[in-house]
Amino acid sequence: MRYYMIDDLTAENVQTMAASLKNMNLVSVLDSFFWLPVPHGHLSRLQMEHEKSCGPHVMGLELLPDSLRLELLVRARGALRCECVRYAESGLRSYMMTWLDQCLSDCQIVT
Repeated sequence: MRYYMIDDLTAENVQTMAASLKNMNLVSVLDSFFWLPVPHGHLSRLQMEHEKSCGPHVMGLELLPDSLRLELLVRARGALRCECVRYAESGLRSYMMTWLDQCLSDCQIVT
């Protein structure tokens, strides 16, 4: 699995980030895992074609005791296996990394 990882966080940083993600309603069934929706404009052509049958398309964010990991795999919440499940293209990777960096900044977490 490919990730964008931010480490050397304090337990307080992780708790602050979890609260922010919960406030954005990005929760999953696991307390430390969150689903980040992929903006429509960043879906690949195939993912757009599969949006109704397989979507929504998301990327996973896992909070660990001292770090966080953004999965670079675009998953389809409506289908476990499909050709539309694939790694994010460069534009989406850049967008999501910037989004995550801004989220940390908004939470006043310095990395």
